[in-house]
Amino acid sequence: MTEKWLVGVDLGGTTIKMAFVSVYGELIDKWEIPTNLNEQGKYIVTDIAKSIDQKLEEHGQPKEKLIGIGMGAPGPVDGDTGVIYEAVNLGWKNYPLKNILEVETSLPAAVDNDANIAAIGEMWKGAGSGAKNLICVTLGTGVGGGVIANGQIVRGANGAAGEIGHITSVPTGGAPCNCGKTGCLETIASATGIVRLAKEKLITSNMDSSLRNLGTITAKDVLDAAKENDRLALEVTEHVFFHLGLALANAANVVNPEKIVIGGGVSKAGEWLAEQVTRYFQQFAFPRVFKSASIVIATLGNDAGVIGGAWLAKQSFSE
Repeated sequence: MTEKWLVGVDLGGTTIKMAFVSVYGELIDKWEIPTNLNEQGKYIVTDIAKSIDQKLEEHGQPKEKLIGIGMGAPGPVDGDTGVIYEAVNLGWKNYPLKNILEVETSLPAAVDNDANIAAIGEMWKGAGSGAKNLICVTLGTGVGGGVIANGQIVRGANGAAGEIGHITSVPTGGAPCNCGKTGCLETIASATGIVRLAKEKLITSNMDSSLRNLGTITAKDVLDAAKENDRLALEVTEHVFFHLGLALANAANVVNPEKIVIGGGVSKAGEWLAEQVTRYFQQFAFPRVFKSASIVIATLGNDAGVIGGAWLAKQSFSE
């Protein structure tokens, strides 16, 4: 019998990443389609189903080739029912994604939070390979997190476990966060937070900085300037590394992971970023926790979600 495939889907606010993946975690084909946000995301699942059928046709394969579909979506998810409690950017609230996905695709479906499946992807085929206990943190426009214990994703009572980005870093007087709180780690360690801190520093400080010559500042600009020993950029990044190292140490003290995987756009700063965060992680982590854990940079990039989604389908539906 020919080998069957898994479908991995990573739903984002701008694009939907999709892939056919082997049961061994090998990418067979991957592609993207735009996320249609019209009418509160009414057409998203239909678009996914049509795209899967189109790709199967391109490969000359029947629907029976597919074992099932695993999908990551933004926001808290009930891992058992596949209901999205709330995805603000998509207009979904208490949305029965799993059921609708199964109806539209005629495939068994498993659904989880997008940060969780990215963590699973890194555990299966990425920087966390070989680790059964790990924390994955994604530093992008926001800060996402996923926690895996004994090889299983930790979802919590209502799907909100692993929200590392919403650990309170500044208890009073912190910047407002999209979640409704203030002072969250996301307001500091995300790409958006890094840019905010740099702009504030440029206004309140008279220090010379290469950043003053830029019309528009990005997080990459700040990190690159810090690598070149730009004093102002270094003060900003030290603030970021301090809070990120502290938050990861607190999370690790609870979970005792083997690896902490840092992904997202900010992680493109590479090993230098991991080294700087490790300095503060060592300072704040319980000694035995620090001894067992290493901070590593994610290796799967944008493929982490679709590979993690495929793993979810494999675990749920493989015989």
